Amino acid sequence: MDLASVNEELAEIDGQIGDILRALQNGFQKLDKIKDPNRRSRQLEELTDKMRDCKRLIKDFERVSKDEVGRTDPETAKMLHDRKQSMIKELNSYVALKKQYASENKRIDLFDGPSVEDDYGEENVLLASNMTNQQLMDQGNQLMDGTDQAIARSKQTVQETINVGTETAAALKAQTEQMSRVINELDSIHFSIKKASQLVKEIGRQIVNPHNKDIPNIPGLAPPVSRRLLR
Repeated sequence: MDLASVNEELAEIDGQIGDILRALQNGFQKLDKIKDPNRRSRQLEELTDKMRDCKRLIKDFERVSKDEVGRTDPETAKMLHDRKQSMIKELNSYVALKKQYASENKRIDLFDGPSVEDDYGEENVLLASNMTNQQLMDQGNQLMDGTDQAIARSKQTVQETINVGTETAAALKAQTEQMSRVINELDSIHFSIKKASQLVKEIGRQIVNPHNKDIPNIPGLAPPVSRRLLR
């Protein structure tokens, strides 16, 4: 049945909701290809805004539908109810998907104010009031599956971080030991140069004044030989 034949306002709202749901589907498909945490965060924020708009429009759809139910036949009333339930179910699936991606995102700000998830906790309660028991069970199972997967991925991330930290610590220790050896070698070279310089000075003084008794003999160096001129 064409909604425009029932109520033009309902048909317009339904079209806007359909556009947002298609945008959400495309947005989450693109999110799979984004690796940079900052870009993923911005994309999630944009998708969150779209979900808020969709929630508002679904409430408008429900409000107009209630006004219309009293003037329509039971078949039309059921069609409007089923259409609303279908939109709520699809929106809830994107809310759960958004939470899953948010838990995977490595960019975490501990000083943020109330998170978007807090808003959507209330949103899920409001929308859940319109769901059947089976839909609630299905939604709950889906959320639990997503949570289990997120926990497994978080554990893997923690283990990878520990491995990187261990490798970094080992490399830092090796570099520190190498620097220590270099410093020791530099100290030895400096000491040798200093001793050699003193030795050169003592040799020069003995050559210039071989009879000076105040100049100590240098170990390993024979005393200078007096030269006599040939006649």
